[in-house]
Amino acid sequence: MSMGSNGHGWGYRAVLAAVFAGLIVLPHVLSFSQKEVAVFLVINVLVVVSYRLLTLTGEWSLAHMVIVGVGAYASTLIAKRFGVPVPIAMPLGAAVAALTAYVLSFPLLRMKAFYFLIGSFAAGEVIRLCWKRFREPFGGPKGIKLVPSFPDIDLGIVDVAFFNPVNYYYLCLVVVTVSIVILSRFERSRIGLTFHAIHWQDKLAEAVGVDTRRYRTLAFVIASFFAGLAGALLAHYLGTVNPNQFDVEAMVYVLVWVIVGGTATIYGPILGVVTLTVVNEIVLRELGVDQARPLIYGAILIASILFLPDGLESLGPKLRRAFARSGERSSRDGAPG
Repeated sequence: MSMGSNGHGWGYRAVLAAVFAGLIVLPHVLSFSQKEVAVFLVINVLVVVSYRLLTLTGEWSLAHMVIVGVGAYASTLIAKRFGVPVPIAMPLGAAVAALTAYVLSFPLLRMKAFYFLIGSFAAGEVIRLCWKRFREPFGGPKGIKLVPSFPDIDLGIVDVAFFNPVNYYYLCLVVVTVSIVILSRFERSRIGLTFHAIHWQDKLAEAVGVDTRRYRTLAFVIASFFAGLAGALLAHYLGTVNPNQFDVEAMVYVLVWVIVGGTATIYGPILGVVTLTVVNEIVLRELGVDQARPLIYGAILIASILFLPDGLESLGPKLRRAFARSGERSSRDGAPG
């Protein structure tokens, strides 16, 4: 039993090592435009993983991309208006996103399920329309340009310039990897297990003394912090931030990524965003039909709900069970009568 367990553990570590090796090599085998796509993909991974934390309590929000925008705007203004160094402005922007979520939690978390979904959409649109309405300090519909970039690092031998997409990709990879590790450990903690309990049996959790609203608020705030961090990474790479980047269309794509990937594990949304980004950037662009992305995404979403209701992450276990059954039948057929 111990040997099997160790073998499984070594196999898991080997897969992780192979994945990280591939991620390190990846930007060196891509074209310039594909390197930029890789940067956005890594940032989007943090968006969907943070969104999944919120879904652990059973709530689905339509304001998550607006919260990403809060992090982007806050980090931009902190760096540009107050001269705070970008590496410090980014976590501060994430903290502002978390604080915004905390304020929004008072009206929103009085609602549940569908009502929370609609309420979050309304709250998000109010914030986004404020960005469009007020030119000072948000820049109005055109947003804010000349966002300070992440400062270069002089290592003595080489100067690391973060306007280079390869270097920024590695920066994002480090930040997102650390964030995923934190979120994964958090989910396996007592608090994370309480989130699951609230999702599946909220009345029972309340009956044993769990303050479900407080835990839902905590999930909302933590998810928003990491969403805000993703927004800060995006703003300081693009050099501009505007309200249209965080509209409901962008939110719909996040929902599709998460639903297609699945939410049972932290790897499900990652699988969804990676798969659909590859479909969009390689298949659709090569075929010249990337303008039909909403239509094709809709078809993929419907097919996923019909044939893989638990997302792409459920495909592996299903295939393993199918192969196991096939092996058992082969053994029975080959056994002597």
